[in-house]
Formats: sequence, structure tokens, C-alpha cells
Amino acid sequence: MNKEKRLEILTRLRDNNPHPTTELNFSSPFELLIAVLLSAQATDVGVNKATDKLFPVANTPQAILDLGLEKLKSYIKTIGLFNSKAENTIKTCQMLVDLHGGEVPENREALEALPGVGRKTANVVLNTAFGWPTIAVDTHIFRVSNRTKFAMGKNVDLVEQKLLKVVPKEFKVDVHHWLILHGRYTCVARKPKCASCIIEDLCEFKEKTSD
Repeated sequence: MNKEKRLEILTRLRDNNPHPTTELNFSSPFELLIAVLLSAQATDVGVNKATDKLFPVANTPQAILDLGLEKLKSYIKTIGLFNSKAENTIKTCQMLVDLHGGEVPENREALEALPGVGRKTANVVLNTAFGWPTIAVDTHIFRVSNRTKFAMGKNVDLVEQKLLKVVPKEFKVDVHHWLILHGRYTCVARKPKCASCIIEDLCEFKEKTSD
């Protein structure tokens, strides 16, 4: 895929959704961090149902520590892998209190040192909470990038590197939201909705569908 085609794709996605954001509900960097930590192998809808009840009760590291592990589990038990996620959340909150004054650090290494927080989660927090031009590659972005030929790579790290290289600066802050939403609602895994796709004529996927 050439530079001109990529630019047109990004322009259309931006025109269609000028101010994209995550579908996770949050009102602070800490709430976003916990929501993303809980979202691994779970849907945003499912996470929101849990955090909409949790955050009014406890939405700071100390408040969640005061809640305790078992009470925390009762709020997030509808989410997959809730036992390990609850343990990681408690450990993360303890580290935030002990090392960062109860605040979420705007620092990649510090974020990735938190239990349950990997590169993707750190990228989401840095991008969505702090406005960094990072690109968090999840399954949707990996699929869309490879399927359209926009930024091909054999694993998420390679796709991230390619996206950072080929996406112009003006689009970098928002591009991961556009690609996630495109993968979630249009370029879906089993059968992409090519007929209703706003970039169908620019996409280089060979097995396009008629609906």
C-alpha cells in the first residue's frame, strides 16, 4: 500500500469520526488504567457494567485497597479471569500508593512495571489519558492493519512499529481508536462488512464480501 492511499484512508476515518475515544467508561487516568487492565479477553461493554458499579464506590488506588481483594472480586466477578485481575489490581494499587503518591505515572517504564500492565495497556493509558502519539495494537488493529495491507506484520509488535512509521504525525494520536472501531464494527473477524465500508475502494483485501 502506498503513502497516498494510506493518507486517504486516514482522512476518511477522521472525517467520519473527528474526535474518537475509547468505549471504556472512565473519568481519570486511574479509572482508565483499571478499566484497561480488566478488559483483557473481555468486552468493553462487560467491563463498563462492572466499573459503573465499582468506580462510584472506589476510584482511587487507596479506595480500592481499602475495599480489599474479596470485595473487589464481588464487583468484577462477571469479567473473565476476574480472580487474577483482582489480584493484579490490588498489587497495582499498592505500587501506585507506595511508589507514585497514588497517581498514575506518565511514564512507559513505570506503567509496564505494574502487575497486569503490558505494553498494550501502557500505550492505551499514555495515548488516551495523556495524549501521547502511541498506538496500542489489539486484535482488531492487528486484523485491520494486515487485512487491508495498511501496515502488515506477523505479530502485534511489528504492526505497531509499522504503524508508527507510516502514520503521519497529525493522525497518530487518534489512529488506534479509528482502527479499533473499524475492526469492531465494520472489518469484523469472520465476515467483513465491505459493502458498508467507507474505505472499501482503498483496501487491498482480495476476498471482499458483497454485504
